[in-house]
Amino acid sequence: MSLKREQAEEGIPPTKRLKVQEEEKDGQVKDEGMEPEGGDENKTGKEEDNYSLLSMLREEDVGITEYISKQAGVSAIIKQRYSDFVVNEISISGEVVHLTNTDVPVIVEEAEPSGPVDTVLSEDFLASLKQVAAGSIPTASIPAGDNKDVRLRVHRAVKSAFPNVETKTEDKDGEKVITAMLKAAVKDKRRGQEWPSSKARFPFCGFVLYKENKGTMDVIHLMARYLKVKDNVFQYAGTKDKRGKTTQQITAHKIPPKRLQDLNKFLRNITVGNFSYVENKLRLGDLKGNRFTIVLRNVVGEEEDIEKGLTSLREVGFVNYYGLQRFGSLSVPTHMVGRALLKEDYEEAVNLIIAGDKSDGFPYRKVWTETKDPEKTMESLQHRHFTERMVLRSLIKRPTDFCGAVQSIPRNLRLIYPHAYQSMVWNIMASRRIKTFGLKPVVGDLVLPSGAVADAEVEPEMVDADGENGSQAEEEHPQNKKTRERVKPIVLEDGKVSQYTIYDVVLPLPGFDVLYPNNEVHTWYKEHLEKDGFDINSMERKNRDFSLPGSYRAIVVQPTDVEWKTFRYNDPTVALALSDSDRMDGVEEPQSVEDGKLRALRLTFNLPTSSYATMALREVLKTDTSPAQQASMNVT
Repeated sequence: MSLKREQAEEGIPPTKRLKVQEEEKDGQVKDEGMEPEGGDENKTGKEEDNYSLLSMLREEDVGITEYISKQAGVSAIIKQRYSDFVVNEISISGEVVHLTNTDVPVIVEEAEPSGPVDTVLSEDFLASLKQVAAGSIPTASIPAGDNKDVRLRVHRAVKSAFPNVETKTEDKDGEKVITAMLKAAVKDKRRGQEWPSSKARFPFCGFVLYKENKGTMDVIHLMARYLKVKDNVFQYAGTKDKRGKTTQQITAHKIPPKRLQDLNKFLRNITVGNFSYVENKLRLGDLKGNRFTIVLRNVVGEEEDIEKGLTSLREVGFVNYYGLQRFGSLSVPTHMVGRALLKEDYEEAVNLIIAGDKSDGFPYRKVWTETKDPEKTMESLQHRHFTERMVLRSLIKRPTDFCGAVQSIPRNLRLIYPHAYQSMVWNIMASRRIKTFGLKPVVGDLVLPSGAVADAEVEPEMVDADGENGSQAEEEHPQNKKTRERVKPIVLEDGKVSQYTIYDVVLPLPGFDVLYPNNEVHTWYKEHLEKDGFDINSMERKNRDFSLPGSYRAIVVQPTDVEWKTFRYNDPTVALALSDSDRMDGVEEPQSVEDGKLRALRLTFNLPTSSYATMALREVLKTDTSPAQQASMNVT
């Protein structure tokens, strides 16, 4: 049944129906007008698709070269189906977030005081206030007197004891009286529903969002569009990218649960539930991490090697690289644009963004390379090239203002570039550090004080479809960012080294406000930055967006609650991991098929924020996790 038909049968008015175009490929649905922003190439035709894969980065291109474990590798497909990636957010309290119900909470208006009552309220007036709060009587009044401080105390006492009651001072027969009445329920005309007066102290609706094969921001945009509100009505702790089945917490400012519940009637592959009234909105970074359930398909390798690799992952961990997702999917990697921006060479940055690799089949790249004419280039631009379009529009108005053209890119997107450069340098340094010194702290290494959090310069977090649990400025929500104190690391001295392990050691992301290791590693940073045209002691920039203070990142991460199970199967499309939606629908646990021709491995583990699941899997597989490599292995 088509989605439009489903909507019609649910009785949704035609004016409320969203235009949806279905793609019946791998069970995926594409919402019209929901193309990913930030430059995802609109490849069409087999030649362009093949080029897209071949032109993508390999791990070694961004410094990912070392392994911790020594066993032989295992061949497996990481991303055969989006249903092979199930991600559940871990809340700031440490609980794994699950969608378990879609019921709307029942609100019972309180007629009793919500806490201790100020003695300024007499027993008789208090009894009347209870009746007002319960709706039994319309008003209650007492003489106000001439003492303004006393009147103010009464107003505050009523407000504190009965949040659903409001008071006002008025003149009656020449005397001041204080009148209490039931608050008119807060009603937003745009939303058409009331916010319970008893929940005045809880102005946010907290809920759990479950989605399949859709990005967090895409879903938020879709919900806001249907509810006719702005996107920034919604808040989240971290974004989860498109390719997977993910569950996370969301808050919405004064959107009643029933209004949100109605979305379940027509939004395909999206479910909201576990509603509650909460006092505070979510902020970026309000999470401990994510729990991943990942299915590796078509596994080929010795059982002994699989067991050794998984045991090493559980007991030792993996090099905490920034995964390939950090560096984009454009023909020119984001870190190359970032290097140009940090060098303040805005013309070069613009050329990299627009021209890219002109051999990739997109006419506008060739036009720009040959003419540098923004109008002609715009004429040959396909509709999905969001970033390029923004840059060209700016250049049409001001042809020589390359800095302004870069600034025309939304801040959350343009910050991707310099952060990618930092990440590339970090990867290279981490590889060299592991290769040279191994898995033990050495004199001059940096460690964080007890209780401090690595990667403290937190950006908007994203969990990528390929298993990224990384901090990446893909989308910057228009809410206040949570400020965090700068972490000052400790430099290990001789005699103190034995007090720490490799899990305590951090490396800096280059910037103007970081400390570098007091050993050979410092020289590596200096030489690499000089090669790229930077002075390690002068990293501040006039443009604040590209003046990065830097931060610190743990070299090695150890996953927690690591579990695994092997399956035999014949059908490459069979689901081998249960999502929250499956559990709510009573779907049974997948079973191994006796004598199945194919073998799969289901791996479940927790990662802290800013770590990449693909980098954890890489430790077991010992193969390149790049899209090109994985596509070459896909048996479907």
